[in-house]
Amino acid sequence: MKIGLSSYSLSRAIRAGEMTVLEAISWIQENGGEHIEIVPIGFDLIENPGLIEDIRRRAEEVGIDISNYAVGNNFLTDGEEGFQQAVEKLKQHVDVAHGLGVKLMRHDVASRPIPETTIANFEKDLPRLVEGCRIVADYAAQFGITTSVENHGFYIQASDRVQRLVQAVDRPNFKTTLDIGNFLCVDENSVVAVKKNLPFASIVHLKDFYVRPSYRNPGEGWFNTASGNFLRGAIVGQGDIDMPEVIKVIKQSGYDGYISIEFEGMEECKQGSRIGLANVKRLWEEA
Repeated sequence: MKIGLSSYSLSRAIRAGEMTVLEAISWIQENGGEHIEIVPIGFDLIENPGLIEDIRRRAEEVGIDISNYAVGNNFLTDGEEGFQQAVEKLKQHVDVAHGLGVKLMRHDVASRPIPETTIANFEKDLPRLVEGCRIVADYAAQFGITTSVENHGFYIQASDRVQRLVQAVDRPNFKTTLDIGNFLCVDENSVVAVKKNLPFASIVHLKDFYVRPSYRNPGEGWFNTASGNFLRGAIVGQGDIDMPEVIKVIKQSGYDGYISIEFEGMEECKQGSRIGLANVKRLWEEA
């Protein structure tokens, strides 16, 4: 088991030009991280392929792993041509993942506005989602890469829907990136959902939120869950998720993969990431 940080946690600094992704790799190592998860926000590895080798070399130089490569995607496009374009773009990203030397790659599968995220639409869309995921997973298999869907984006976010997709795809190299915080976006208890989906996880994201009920609007900086409650990103270990219990569940399960911290709070991103890393390492030891 290795604890590290997603580059997403530092994306505000990267986009602002305060640090490059290469400097982020060094920063993570200097602050106790054992791996970096690459999320191309503030940089593009398809348009700038030379950066792939630079990232790989920097990680080797400082002595941390590159754990996972995570990108967006939506198979629910208009017509067959749009679907094929989405598939081909993901194949390009698989090539990037191979260039990075990672064995894990997360891609989203679908997005709908919240009013359309019904179970009826999910069942209707499922065959197309399964088709896309199978094609990409089969392409990735030649490189020994496991692809995954994250519980993300309101539509494919509840634990049962993630399980349904993973089991329908039915590929040994297709699993789930298990984000312990994102379950709250569809008002699902994190501890319960983690217990349900941990057996299907290729990598675990630790994220934290502050939670307020729908009748207590806290104002600017918060967003709504699927049922209208309020969430705001928190430093991992300081929010309202029962983080000690979540980490205890993960540790006692025997999970031995990467744990990637995602910070999206209002604090300065380097501060929030550094404190979150320290909290997770402490909570893991205490679990």
